[in-house]
Amino acid sequence: MIKIALITGITGQDGSYMAELLLEKDYYVYGITRRSSLINTDRIDHLFKNKKFSTMYGDVTDLSNILSDMKRIIVEHKKYDKFEIYNLAAQSHVKVSFEEPIYTAQVDALGTVNILEAIRTLDLEKTSRFYQASTSELYGKVTEIPQNENTPFYPRSPYGVAKLYGFWIVKNYRETYGIHASNGVLFNHESSRRGETFITRKITIGIGNIIRGDEECIYLGNLDAQRDWGHAKDYVNGMWLMLQQEKPDDYVLATGKCYSVRFFVERAFREAGIEIEWEGEGINEVGKDKKTGKIHIRISEKYFRPCEVELLLGDATKAKNVLNWEPKISIEELIQEMVHYDIENKTI
Repeated sequence: MIKIALITGITGQDGSYMAELLLEKDYYVYGITRRSSLINTDRIDHLFKNKKFSTMYGDVTDLSNILSDMKRIIVEHKKYDKFEIYNLAAQSHVKVSFEEPIYTAQVDALGTVNILEAIRTLDLEKTSRFYQASTSELYGKVTEIPQNENTPFYPRSPYGVAKLYGFWIVKNYRETYGIHASNGVLFNHESSRRGETFITRKITIGIGNIIRGDEECIYLGNLDAQRDWGHAKDYVNGMWLMLQQEKPDDYVLATGKCYSVRFFVERAFREAGIEIEWEGEGINEVGKDKKTGKIHIRISEKYFRPCEVELLLGDATKAKNVLNWEPKISIEELIQEMVHYDIENKTI
């Protein structure tokens, strides 16, 4: 059986784990990367030795670019049994989306419809399957807890709004053109490959720097925001399972457990042998090393969102029942992995 897959966002956390998973399942894997003056392939460098793995330059904001990349794959594989497309490309940082709302819309909204248009233009409606990386940020100002596939959306950031367009355009192309296209509404998923500016990785990198003596304090925003955190490895497996179903559909992937940023901080420091105790209130609150009294956590207003999302908690019952999917890696195991990685590996 000849199985091929195209992954946008291949150099990101999810893209790298997805590529590994598909190669293990004997796919030919193609990744789209944007041309850059800086090399950013560190998450996938180990995959280039595999003859079934390759990358090509492209940009989801350029339809002609996507068309040519897909044509190249079709030419190389005139006969194939499976052609799966995973759209993991995005400007995915919520805070940045307030500063770059237009670019976020171009990538996260129009980038999605460009790929769907390429599928339609190349007559791949019946011979390909498409996965769209959706997000729990669609729920934003939540109307019910927990959130599932029937919970109304109320995005609270340009990122969430752009992803909302992506979600609905996938449903529209599915119903209009019969494309096997599925949305994965994924709650927060992390790993040691998470981008350095995301809150969980910022914490664990900061801890690594503190342990090495490179810095003394981490500056954070809302400590009481609560999230449903899982491991990216579990979630890419859920993405793959969606495209193995006879019918396309939309699924929530989540652990069903919710923790605050404060909890993540305390547990991560404890993993490094430091007990944190809190003093003060609001913007003046600090987190101190209980033993030495050194301040390791301070609050900065610049890290608060203009519109805060206080609590996201997912209900993945549908994924469990239909896909037979369940997360396997606990938050304690996740934090342990991230902390030890960032203690052992200095991030420049």
